[in-house]
Amino acid sequence: MKRIIKMRQMEKNQKGVVRKVSASGDMGRRIREMGIVPGVEIRVQGRAPLKDPVAVKIKDYVLTLRNNEASFIFVEVED
Repeated sequence: MKRIIKMRQMEKNQKGVVRKVSASGDMGRRIREMGIVPGVEIRVQGRAPLKDPVAVKIKDYVLTLRNNEASFIFVEVED
């Protein structure tokens, strides 16, 4: 069964497909410039000890996002 959750709710090694980026303005533009756009597959590679930031693998690179940024990214995952 598939469901849509915020990226910050994903578990380590969980894969998903970005469905929506709800951030606007500079933050939305910056997120999209990093390659996080609807349709791209991502995988959570790890988290810092206090769960912030989160490291995600997109295509051939890894980037880190703060939880406040990850809250604007909606991902479709499988249960």
